[in-house]
Amino acid sequence: MAAKLENELGNIFIDNEVIASIAGISAMECYGLVGMATKSAAGGLFELLRKENMSKGVKVYTDNNEIVIDLFIVVEFGTRISVVANNIIDKVKYNIESLTGMEVKKVNINVQGVRVEK
Repeated sequence: MAAKLENELGNIFIDNEVIASIAGISAMECYGLVGMATKSAAGGLFELLRKENMSKGVKVYTDNNEIVIDLFIVVEFGTRISVVANNIIDKVKYNIESLTGMEVKKVNINVQGVRVEK
């Protein structure tokens, strides 16, 4: 389902995949994030996604003029997970609201793993 904005000239439809891409790019700018992970980490296994597929680690739900985003991430070992998560939430919320003009109701962070960077 696409997000819909209405104005006096007509309607604007923003596909959820576009919002997912914005969220993924915004999250990758944050310190302490190694990358996006697959949405389903069955049995504790996850796949770190490449930059061209990072929107697959994002799930977007749109309802009227509100957006809910689920991010599936891998954080860097030694960073404080709560600080990384809060930075990602702030960055994603700000960028999506600025670029789409819609309200972000929630950004949920799902930490799928921790990775030691060399």
